[in-house]
Parts: sequence; structure tokens; C-alpha cells
Amino acid sequence: MKWVLWIFVVLAGILILITLAGYLLPKEHTVTREARFHQPANVIWKTITDVGAMPAWRQGLKSVQRFPDKNGLPAWVETSGSGSIPFETVVSQPPAKLVVRIADPKLPFGGTWTYEITSLPSGTNLRIREDGEIYNPLFRFLSRFVFGYSGTIETYLKSMAKKFGEQPQLGN
Repeated sequence: MKWVLWIFVVLAGILILITLAGYLLPKEHTVTREARFHQPANVIWKTITDVGAMPAWRQGLKSVQRFPDKNGLPAWVETSGSGSIPFETVVSQPPAKLVVRIADPKLPFGGTWTYEITSLPSGTNLRIREDGEIYNPLFRFLSRFVFGYSGTIETYLKSMAKKFGEQPQLGN
């Protein structure tokens, strides 16, 4: 029976150390990824702004529910295996720039994604920058050392490449 107590103490100690390490990490982070597509800029723009069509091509996205526009710009909720997250568009400059923000301050994380679309001679470059905040120190540690900050953007870009039948050409 003592060994069960020792296992519990060790696990509790590890959890406390991880949480303390999370407190030492900055709440804010920025990560940028980009990909090149053999599609014109207007096709990329339509793909990133047609939120109703996203569940058909985005890996892990189960559904999208549109909300009434905020300040004349789209708002919606995305539901995945991790739960539901509300989003709102902050900046829309077709077909070059889109900024989307997590619209629930009660979540343990928040931030924006900035999409920058640049036409190239052979297609389009899509650059996504995440300016994120992770309020919970345990999530902060896990995001930094286990999941990584860039995983969601990379999955998004790979899903988009698959939608177009292309091989992902990711860059930093």
C-alpha cells in the first residue's frame, strides 16, 4: 500500500513542477507558417473565408455554426473533438489580408490568426501568423513542450493542400 502512496506523491510532484514551469513561460507567443499553392489568390481567399465549407476539408473540424455578423464582419463557432470555439473577423481586406480572433475571453487561451495572401507567378503564397495567449500555466507548458505552437497552423495548411490535391509546400 505504501508504493501506491509513493506513486501518488511522485505524480503530484511532477504535476506541480510542470505547473510551476508553466508559470515561468510567457503567456504570449507568436508563430508563423506559410505554404505555396498552385491556385490563384481569389481561390485561396474564398477558401479561408467560406467558413461554412470548412468542415468538408479541414482535418478535425466537425461543424461550423454562423453567428450574426459583428461590426459588419463574419462571426461563427467551430466545433472539433476538442470542443467549441467562437471566432470573429477583425480585419477583412480581400483578397490580401484577413484577421480572425477567438471571441471568448473565458477560454484558457486566446489570440488572433492573421492570413496574408500574396500572388506568385505560379500560384499563391498563404502566410498565417498566430499571436496567441495561453492563460492557464499547465496548458502553457503542454503547448510549449508537448504539442508545439505551430501544430494547428500546419494542420490547417496541410488540409488546404489536400483540398486542392496538392502536396503541402510549407515554409516558415
